[in-house]
Amino acid sequence: MDDADLDYRARTLTGRIPPLLVGRLLELGHEREVEFQAGRGEWFCALEWARLLGHRGRREQALEVLAPYIATSGWPAARARAELLEGWGRVEEAIALSRPYAEAGDRPALDFCARLLARHGRGGEAFMLLRAGVQDRFLAKCLVDVAEAAGMDEEAAVLLEARAQAAVPACDDPDCDNLRMEPSNAVGLLATIRERQGRIEEAIALLHTREVTSVNNRDQLADLLARHDRITELRAYAASEHYGHAVQRLAEVLEERGDVEGAIAAYRTFGATPDGMWHAAVPLSELLVRRGRGAEAIEVMRALTERPGGAEDWIVHTLCTLYADHGRPRDGLAHLDALKARSDGKEDWDIFHMRLPLMADCGLLDEAIEEARAHPEGDTWYAARALSHMLAEAGRAEEAAAVLERHPTCNSSLRAERLIELGRIDDAVQILQQPRPEPATPAWGGASFTEPPF
Repeated sequence: MDDADLDYRARTLTGRIPPLLVGRLLELGHEREVEFQAGRGEWFCALEWARLLGHRGRREQALEVLAPYIATSGWPAARARAELLEGWGRVEEAIALSRPYAEAGDRPALDFCARLLARHGRGGEAFMLLRAGVQDRFLAKCLVDVAEAAGMDEEAAVLLEARAQAAVPACDDPDCDNLRMEPSNAVGLLATIRERQGRIEEAIALLHTREVTSVNNRDQLADLLARHDRITELRAYAASEHYGHAVQRLAEVLEERGDVEGAIAAYRTFGATPDGMWHAAVPLSELLVRRGRGAEAIEVMRALTERPGGAEDWIVHTLCTLYADHGRPRDGLAHLDALKARSDGKEDWDIFHMRLPLMADCGLLDEAIEEARAHPEGDTWYAARALSHMLAEAGRAEEAAAVLERHPTCNSSLRAERLIELGRIDDAVQILQQPRPEPATPAWGGASFTEPPF
């Protein structure tokens, strides 16, 4: 394994024996296999074996396991060793190991080393390590985090203000109001600092200037208003914010205060706006389930599927899961029958496969297996996964493994897992160690993909 190979595997969790199956091997008592493969270039085996040895107090042996990987100069191995060292209280060694990678400009190493320094009272060093990379959104976030520990909030704010003022038009169109800012999260990070300093009005004003309001399904302004009990402002913002993340935060606050009906009303009010229920239905249904009102949750999602365009797979899947979780699998099947009738008797696999767990809950597992085999897409690689799961659930382990073998270039991790469960460790490892090139990103020609995975 070379540096690039190690980095690729660590980033993508692919190639050879993946972490999930390393854990499965250990669960089933195959420690010797994990130890053996750790010495043959299997990175995730080495990582878990080193952690296990460290946990057992065999620290020097743990470091020896990682030594060949450290020799590649790969950061993932260096990080793993640094984490072990820090966990054992050998902080200076961890810092000395990670600093050269950080000073060489490796972004993940910069983040790790800076946070390591800050955790151990050396926030000023961490800040200086990061300040040259403030134009990078990933490193800028780290800088703001360590600035708090270092007591250097104002210094961080000055850097971010300069970056925000250096923003330039995103394109040559004179009518375009968009700006290109580096880092792109400068405004949000500056608002975080102002809030920490108690300058709440400034933070709110800054967040009202954002072009991108939501990140990872959270809205920073909504969260800030909720933290400072500015519910009237949060209500007003929720009424104007398109994605539903502000109304979700409002509903969370109301539920936390015991005003469940107010939280439900907030969702329903937002859902009454054009396209509002597309964003509000799932969190509303989750709230209703938490409050023991599963029938109402089902009705919310069922009504959404009845709307034009509402029978999308993620919506139907949510509804079917609700039916199953509330002991109503036959109602779920009836709903799928109705959808199928509306589609002139046609049911693509992306909807059909939702029948299978419902049929199993009805005691029709064998029938589900036969219907899956008979489906027009039943011989595809993606159908093989579902069929294998059902066969395993039925206790037909050999068949569960065999159905995957019909598509030898696909589902390698699941095939290996089935073989591991059958005790066929060598066969499983052989499948996982077959050479696989890094996937190439296909050129997009402007047309939608028509073959799974979409």
